[in-house]
Amino acid sequence: MAANFLPVAQYVRMSTEHQQYSLENQARAIQVYAEAKGFQVIFTYFDAARSGLVLRGRPGLRYLLQDVVSGTSGYRAILVYDVSRWGRFQDTDESAHYEFLCKSAGVPVHYCAETFPNDNSLSSLIMKALKRTMAGEYSRELGEKVLAGQRRLASLGFKQGGSAGYGLQRILVSPDRKPKQPLALGERKSIATDRVILAPGSRNEIECVREIYRLLVEEHRTVHWIAQDLNRRRVPHPTSQWNYLDVHRILTHPKYMGYLAYGMCTSRLHTPRLSVPQKEWTIVPKAFKAIIDETTFAEAQRILKARTISQTDETLLNSLRELLKRRKRLSASEIDRAPGVASPTTFRKRFGSLIRAYELIGYGKPSDYSSCDQRQRTRALRDQLLARLVDLFPADLTIVRLGQRYRPRLEFRDHTQVVVLVCRACRLCKNDLRWIADATPNDYGLLALIARFAPGNAEYMDFHLLPSLDHRGKFQLSRKDPRLRRAIRLKSDLRGFLNAAAAFREAADNLS
Repeated sequence: MAANFLPVAQYVRMSTEHQQYSLENQARAIQVYAEAKGFQVIFTYFDAARSGLVLRGRPGLRYLLQDVVSGTSGYRAILVYDVSRWGRFQDTDESAHYEFLCKSAGVPVHYCAETFPNDNSLSSLIMKALKRTMAGEYSRELGEKVLAGQRRLASLGFKQGGSAGYGLQRILVSPDRKPKQPLALGERKSIATDRVILAPGSRNEIECVREIYRLLVEEHRTVHWIAQDLNRRRVPHPTSQWNYLDVHRILTHPKYMGYLAYGMCTSRLHTPRLSVPQKEWTIVPKAFKAIIDETTFAEAQRILKARTISQTDETLLNSLRELLKRRKRLSASEIDRAPGVASPTTFRKRFGSLIRAYELIGYGKPSDYSSCDQRQRTRALRDQLLARLVDLFPADLTIVRLGQRYRPRLEFRDHTQVVVLVCRACRLCKNDLRWIADATPNDYGLLALIARFAPGNAEYMDFHLLPSLDHRGKFQLSRKDPRLRRAIRLKSDLRGFLNAAAAFREAADNLS
């Protein structure tokens, strides 16, 4: 590399949009820009066939951010084809945040195909904000068009993605519905104009589906009893063993009476998966040969609905209390196995989460969990730690949660968030202790409170506040881990937490 060339990295991404965004075309345009600016590309990050909507599905960009923040990248700038290749995030602040992480580490981002320089001038800031909004809006509009197209095809009786389900199979057909071949699990059509329809599967699975309906409608067995009975009789299951959800899905899905149902749930633009009201489904009656007649299916729905109505909140909670008396502990698996107790899903739907149901019966303190319930006990200790910090600084901190599936965080009045990682101790050999931390992609770059347990995992050993979390997924910490040198160690009373966090936030503001 010539001495007068500045070392840079390039990031290229292609989903399935247009040939103009092929990795080769992006790299070619970036190379022209690099030569004109006196740069030399020494490293390439790429995400092929990756959506630009979320970070978690883009390993190339995640590795780029990790290398830049760690300060070991070895290059001085990042070249990207245009703003949309950096990402089509629905929240434009997310795109700006990732660029800011690079800029604050001394590695600016250059958009090679844009008509404006990324020089922090007022005009470039306005153009970037506009381009980010346009990139996100493009994905939203494209999603609307794709959804409309899928609804139209579904209304014609064609299946739109996903597996067939137990007792059914997918059949590849031509546009005029002439059968071509069955599709095995994981197989996809290779011709865009071909379509997929559903049909009854193997004889054994068809008979099993009919037996499940007979046990409910004629013998009035519970869903849990049916699942246990199938396991006792060793009826083959597609993956492992039968459970409540497997049987309940068969008993409630209209496809078993020959109806094609599309749009029963949604996770558009990579948002959390949500159920859709039945009136908004696309339903095609008699789209294929039925396994169960409509009368039997309707009776099954009536029985299940009647049972649900009869289960009041107090009835459900009393069943949990009785199970706790018998088993001395509660968990999702214990509830799922217990006869006469509703499924864990029922408790989640009724009370928001299993943890909330536990709280309503007075169960859920760390001392309630045995050593085999380490995950639940760790969660309870973390919740206690969050509450303790909010009690210490009620005017400055609140607890926020992105959703039921996400861990709660601390948030300051200026909306700065702090992720709390409770790290279990484990002994790898005689005198070698390690602490296991588990960070999510959404935790990356945030202030992080690392709380390490003492050996035995019954109480905390120490607390460290990190200026930013540069890990995703599980990682290990040693006794004197060098990664904690950037951190401020807090006393056990945690009264220094507020000042330590303020120092890190002020340092970040100065960098910007």
